[in-house]
Amino acid sequence: MTAPRLLVHTCTLPIRWGDMDALGHVNNTVYFQYMEQARSDWIYRGDHQGGGGGAYDPGQTSVIVNASCEFVAPLAFPADVTVRMFLTHPGRSSVGSLYEIASAGCIHATGAAKMVWIDVATGRSSPVPERIIAPLRALTA
Repeated sequence: MTAPRLLVHTCTLPIRWGDMDALGHVNNTVYFQYMEQARSDWIYRGDHQGGGGGAYDPGQTSVIVNASCEFVAPLAFPADVTVRMFLTHPGRSSVGSLYEIASAGCIHATGAAKMVWIDVATGRSSPVPERIIAPLRALTA
């Protein structure tokens, strides 16, 4: 059975000429930058499709404890990529994030990252804010 996932953010990013490698396609490290940009947009802009108001709180932040990417098809300049970000696997201080990186209606990569919330003052883990986790928990109820 697949874990429920909640779409929380979609962004469109241009592929830059500098994203390319010597083989003429987007370098593998750039896919992680695309996921990072989607995650940062979700946290700091608060223009969420799900998961309540903004994720940003000056007393808390999230850190990535692991990240992965599965490359499906190469991307090349010029084009735009659409990154869809989902939340999954809610925990006390962590939540999973999943990503779809697409261009022209075709998925070129999928990725994942586990985010752990920390208290900025202490540097220790803290509970994921309820406004973020409640809609995801509602899917698993």
